[in-house]
Amino acid sequence: MPETSLYLVLISVLFGFLLGIITGLTPGLHVNNVALLLVAFSPVLLEHGFAPLYIAIIIVANAIAHTFLDFIPSIFLGAPEADTALAVLPGHQLLLEGKGVEAIRLSAIGSAGSVIVALLLVLPLGILFQNVYGIISQHMGWILLFIVIIMIWTERGEMVEDSFTGAHFRYKGCAVLIFLLSGLLGLLSFTKGFLMAPIIVFGEPSVLFPLFSGLFGASMLLISLLTQTEVPDQIRTEFKLSKEKIVRGVFTGSLAGSLVSWLPGVSSAVATVIARLAIREDHEEDSTREFIVAVSGVNTANAIFSLVALYVIQRARSGAMVAVNSTLPAGWDLSIVVLFLTVIVGVSIASYFITILIGDHASQALSHLNYPRLCAMVLIGLGTMAILFTGLFGMAIFAVATLIGALPSYLKVKKTHAMGVLLFPLILYFFGLFVW
Repeated sequence: MPETSLYLVLISVLFGFLLGIITGLTPGLHVNNVALLLVAFSPVLLEHGFAPLYIAIIIVANAIAHTFLDFIPSIFLGAPEADTALAVLPGHQLLLEGKGVEAIRLSAIGSAGSVIVALLLVLPLGILFQNVYGIISQHMGWILLFIVIIMIWTERGEMVEDSFTGAHFRYKGCAVLIFLLSGLLGLLSFTKGFLMAPIIVFGEPSVLFPLFSGLFGASMLLISLLTQTEVPDQIRTEFKLSKEKIVRGVFTGSLAGSLVSWLPGVSSAVATVIARLAIREDHEEDSTREFIVAVSGVNTANAIFSLVALYVIQRARSGAMVAVNSTLPAGWDLSIVVLFLTVIVGVSIASYFITILIGDHASQALSHLNYPRLCAMVLIGLGTMAILFTGLFGMAIFAVATLIGALPSYLKVKKTHAMGVLLFPLILYFFGLFVW
């Protein structure tokens, strides 16, 4: 490892941590774009004594802190990224029960717990994927297809005792409809992404922003407006989720997030779907809380193992890791990995406490706001950002995605099926039927 200054390491960690707070709390500001901007400004940073290693530390600290903080706008504002999209619905459910504080604390526990699990899994998964990575990547199409079949087959809708014979097939049919509609929208968006003409250029424009903001954020806000939803006063309550289910949620999310981080073209959003399938629905309230824990674990574990995968198989699986790879010299050694893991632990501890602190204050502020008006403002804000960052094409995608995203609520099926927006194009890609 090159000679390092403890002072500069600490400054880099602090800077990355603060950046993570900003990117996590700002809808549409993705950590990947910030990482690539840091690389672009690396000559300026080098002039001020920040060697490539310190720039990489900033990027890693930013990526980890972001996975803790980005749940706050997802739950309170319905403004998700791809990685937190599926957390919106259960988080919003707790918010409407006056338990938004609990939702944020569950997400913080999920992220913090995943750091512990991920550190335990680093060595065994590193050895495993070093040997079987090639085999698994060759069969990704079939693996994803199997996941989709399980998603649809396990859809039960709002089944009641006196449901007519064959009701479950109707709900499964609705699930297929949602999957195909969102999948075709995703296919159109990715193939016609070149039509994006952003008014404000901030890094590489991503069609994922209007897609996921519409499917999982704006659609929820629209339904809240149409149904005149009111948010009750937010109260602090003890967790109603048992320690066993918290541990299971952390482990499930961490394992899913750590596994997909090795695979080409598969994001942590897919890992979230896998985690959702692994959570038993024997008790609705418990499954809601456990899912929030698991989703948080997915995102933090995925960020950690994207770094491990970069070292073990020399493949960058995220924009942040592309930036890290471009800043460090070739053949960086194990001592740098240990330094990064130490940084991750420190940033995770700080991020856990700051997430709870900001979450508490955000919930108190929300109790004094006109929620329908807030929903309308956020909805307009998301649409405005879609135009600014992706142009009229992105705005059209955002509008269609919002309508499709509202369908599961009216058809009484899980919103998970809207992940077809990624899964359908990915399946076609791995079968050689679609060029990403």
